[in-house]
Amino acid sequence: MPHRVAVIAPSPVSMFNLAIPEMLFGKVEVDGRPGYEVLVCAADPGPVPTTGGLDLSVRHGLDALREADTVVVAGTGAPFEPEPRIVAAVREAADAGKRIASICTGAFQLAEAGLLHGRRATTYWAHADELRKRYPQVHLQGDVLYVQDGPYLTSSGYAAGIDLCLHIIRTDYGAAVANEVARLALVAPVRPGGQTQFTHTPLPPERGTACADTRGWAMRNLDKPLTLTDLARHSGVSVRTLTRRFHAESGVSPLQWLLHQRIERARELLETTTLPMDQVAAACGLGTADSLRAHMVRRTGLTPSAYRTQFSRLGTGPDAVTSSVA
Repeated sequence: MPHRVAVIAPSPVSMFNLAIPEMLFGKVEVDGRPGYEVLVCAADPGPVPTTGGLDLSVRHGLDALREADTVVVAGTGAPFEPEPRIVAAVREAADAGKRIASICTGAFQLAEAGLLHGRRATTYWAHADELRKRYPQVHLQGDVLYVQDGPYLTSSGYAAGIDLCLHIIRTDYGAAVANEVARLALVAPVRPGGQTQFTHTPLPPERGTACADTRGWAMRNLDKPLTLTDLARHSGVSVRTLTRRFHAESGVSPLQWLLHQRIERARELLETTTLPMDQVAAACGLGTADSLRAHMVRRTGLTPSAYRTQFSRLGTGPDAVTSSVA
């Protein structure tokens, strides 16, 4: 018998979230037979509103969970209002020993059901602080693609649901089957759950202009080994005064700000040029390729080469940019 997966559609459901399990599980074949049977269900069968303004017709109710081996809760546009009937059904499924997973904001339903109490979990980065505030007993991993803690799995936003489902397929049927599904679906092979979510991590908003000229000057000279003394000299103040003013305006120390700008510049160069790694490191002031690697792994979870492979905006042909660092 195929493994039965019940996918819950909370209202208003994310159409993309809802499509992921069927798209991937539906491509699994074992010895010429389907590896999974996927049923979409809702608290109220019939028209279910979506975040895109459409209604989806869902035929099955939450009683479908009783026959399921795995339950997947899709994300919703109303994450902070868990549906009590879904929460109760998920808790009952967990008590029956079923595997429970969530995609994106579906984690709020699992947390409300108490399944994540004392466990590691994740959700879409934009809502991570809210989940942490509402459910402090959850050990939130705010910057990973997906987490499995015992029989409970949670993924971060949008396409991380693909990684979660591929991980489930690999767990059930092995890496070869999971990678074949990824190839058929034209998506990346199984990625480790600990890989970081590629979120924009802005600095706190600037609250003054006294150091604005110095910040602009530093941005134009990121390829140079700037020190606190260099920044203070440009600003015409002591190091102590610069540090105090800089923190008051930017929310971070001058060197923290400078390192953030260097890493952001490195990411830009990796995405938009084919410069060798030592030249990227030099152009953004990180010194060596080894230093670039250490900072990129710490910030993104990927080596510079892997980051470029995933996020390059260029082809690899003769028209690719190879030397522009301006």
